[in-house]
Amino acid sequence: MEVDVENCNVSAGGVISKEIGEINLAYMLLAQKLVKRDRAEAMFRLGVGRELADLLMNMSLSQIVKLAASNFLLCSFRLDDRPMFAVVGEGKEPALQQAHMSILMSARQAQAQSQPHLRKAGSASA
Repeated sequence: MEVDVENCNVSAGGVISKEIGEINLAYMLLAQKLVKRDRAEAMFRLGVGRELADLLMNMSLSQIVKLAASNFLLCSFRLDDRPMFAVVGEGKEPALQQAHMSILMSARQAQAQSQPHLRKAGSASA
């Protein structure tokens, strides 16, 4: 039995690109919904600044769809350090985990705002 490995890779790549597009679209629609509902809260939750929040709020559906069609993820994980993962793995009750995570994220955002070079790097990842 022969398997055409090259065509399998192309097919898998197409499926992955489609799935990335679906994630991007869901993320962008959710981000816009958050910004329209409560701009300050959305900025905190998404880890974005005022300019990006305003841009998100004013994008048309067709602009969002075009942007989402990229085969690059438009969102990224912010759990990129040990304290964040430690909170999830501690086995605390969910409400306590959520409070602890909020404290860590607030501290991270405050630190980024006090250090402009960190703010630029953080806003590029959202």
